[in-house]
Amino acid sequence: MNVFGATQSGQITDITVLEKGESTVEIINASGVKTSQVIPKGLLLTVKAGDIVQTEQALNINPNAGGFGQEESEIVLQNPLRIIGYLIFCLFVLLTQILLVLKKKQFEKVQAAELNF
Repeated sequence: MNVFGATQSGQITDITVLEKGESTVEIINASGVKTSQVIPKGLLLTVKAGDIVQTEQALNINPNAGGFGQEESEIVLQNPLRIIGYLIFCLFVLLTQILLVLKKKQFEKVQAAELNF
């Protein structure tokens, strides 16, 4: 589920962005109980400090709702060492196949030479 709802009703006192890009939303209710909620990186918040929210009210925009005009946020690439390892593995498989073909040709020559005696 990509829409994060408020854990309690009350007023938003503070919104802070952490080092990893996550947002922390602090909500204080009428009795003074303060809760904080973490919203993952990449989600756009629809609320700001000072807003009054109800329980389970959406705090961010649903990134899956859309169609035309959806924005691309980022591309996650694999670890470069995995790609290099895969290329080295493919090279070893290729060399093994070539060596097996050469060995087969060599064996066929030896069999052909033995038939001539």
